[in-house]
This record gives sequence, C-alpha cells and structure tokens, in this order.
Amino acid sequence: MKNFKNTFFQFIEFGIVGVLNTAISLITYYICIHFGMHYLLANTMGFIFGTANAYLWNSKIVFKKKEEENRSVIKTGTKVFLVYGFSYLLSTLLLALWVDVFGIPEKAAPIINVFITTPLNFLMNKFWAFRD
Repeated sequence: MKNFKNTFFQFIEFGIVGVLNTAISLITYYICIHFGMHYLLANTMGFIFGTANAYLWNSKIVFKKKEEENRSVIKTGTKVFLVYGFSYLLSTLLLALWVDVFGIPEKAAPIINVFITTPLNFLMNKFWAFRD
C-alpha cells in the first residue's frame, strides 16, 4: 500500500510538472502557428522546449536521485528525450489524425493528446528513464 501511495503522489507531482511542460509546449506551438508555421513543425518546436523543461523539473522534483543511485545525467537525459520522442511521434500521428481525418481544429487537437501521452510518459519515465 505504501508503494502505491508513493507512486500516486509521484504521479501527482509528475502531473504538476507536466502542466508546466504542456504550457510551454502549447505556447510554443500556438506562437509558431500564429506566425504561419505548419502545425506539424510547430508541434516539433513545442516538443523540443517542453522536453527540455520536463527533464529539468522531473529530475529535480519527481524522480529525485537517491544517494545510493549512480545516475548519469547524459544517460538519463538521453532516455528522457527518447521517452518524449516516442510520445512526440505518437502525438504527431494523433495530431494528423485528429486534424486531417476527423476535422478537429488544430488549436484543440493537441489538448486531446495530453490525456493519452501523459500516463504513458509517467510510466516510461518512472520505470525506465529515471532508473539507475
């Protein structure tokens, strides 16, 4: 029960950090499309800025390094970018599906993706990226 409780609170922390990541990604996305950038390229820009922020805050708050851990910044950072890279590919495919197939407005479509990618990101970060 204690492990579940710790994981639950860790997911809440991840969600709080994720709100900031999402805000940075979406603001970047909206600024880019406002200036005429194609929505898929704008999504890439949002991914880059959001992922850098995710690594910074997740490593400092959510998945803090324990004293006994021998966690490499380069290795962990690479894993985080791979996790978010997978999420980026998934969200890009979904974004194209929502906009081009289902006709969902390009400003609303990324919000749908948040509900799909957030739990996946948490699990991949917790059980792989931030593991020793």
